Amino acid sequence: MRLDFSLPDLPRRRESDSTRENHSRERKVPREFADTPILRRLESLRERAADYRLHHPPAHRERAGRSQDVPKDRRRSIEPAERAVAADTRRMQRDRIPPQTIGVQLRPEEKKLLLEVGRFRVVRVEDLYRTIYDGKSRLLENDLKYLREKGLVQTRHVNLRRDQKRRTIERVEVATLTRPGRNLLIRQGELHADQKVYAGLVKPREVEHDSQIYRAYLKEAQRIEQNGGSNLRVQLDFELKSQVQKAVYAARKSDPALALSEIKQQVAQQFDLPFVNDTIQIPDARIQYDPDQGSRSGHEDIEVLTAAYHPGHLRNKAQAGFRNYASASDRASLSSKIEDDHSLMCDILEL
Repeated sequence: MRLDFSLPDLPRRRESDSTRENHSRERKVPREFADTPILRRLESLRERAADYRLHHPPAHRERAGRSQDVPKDRRRSIEPAERAVAADTRRMQRDRIPPQTIGVQLRPEEKKLLLEVGRFRVVRVEDLYRTIYDGKSRLLENDLKYLREKGLVQTRHVNLRRDQKRRTIERVEVATLTRPGRNLLIRQGELHADQKVYAGLVKPREVEHDSQIYRAYLKEAQRIEQNGGSNLRVQLDFELKSQVQKAVYAARKSDPALALSEIKQQVAQQFDLPFVNDTIQIPDARIQYDPDQGSRSGHEDIEVLTAAYHPGHLRNKAQAGFRNYASASDRASLSSKIEDDHSLMCDILEL
């Protein structure tokens, strides 16, 4: 049985013309408020704004862009290179150097600090203390304080991983460039054309690993310079991966029928990178240098190994022929993972 509880439509109440007129008159009457300090303040602000607009008419601004007088079919198209230049200009304006850095004079140690931190993205402060400042802690602290006040450098403390030897959490201080610091370094014009510099942290969880790349570079750079190499430049894996991916994409686009493995082999040969187990092996950093007479290679690839590497990854890095480095604590953990292949540990250098 169905019950219908719907109500019948009730006739709407119609207001008379006089009633509607009275309501409209009531709405037009402004509401009066009691005189308070807040209302007096608002009224004074309105009067000041009206007075300012009266004596300061808006300036005439010409509209940017193409002139409307030029016919559409005769307008010049903007080339991609011009778009790139315009984009770079806007980017530099967005990341302009702060006013407090205008006319700033940097000491040689401060310039070296900015360069080293920019080349490797993140560097431990204790490494700067041993290399650039030759153990002068007070001078390093003063320079870092000055660079932080100028907005050029940031420092932060990070926790290191725990292992069997560490009973407490070990903390280290690392330094990175800010965007204004990176721009100042570029504008000084002292960078090599092939050298890129970076600002900020990309992967905070990998700070411990990334901060050890600079240590491996110092040992490898000393060996290269002893063999006659000079004018050292650094390419991090960010840059190498980007170049490799672009080359693979271009090759697949030009010849879609070509197998991907064959494309990877060609790209690996193009960038002088090892091709192991159907994968292009990319090092943590590539050190480029001007070789002395008789040298056959103009670069060395370095890799920092940590306890997080699994055995298969370690074997790939060993077959790649990189200059592999690891800390003393990581070497102990790695040796337990590859007990069946002790020859791999012979190729791992200690940081």
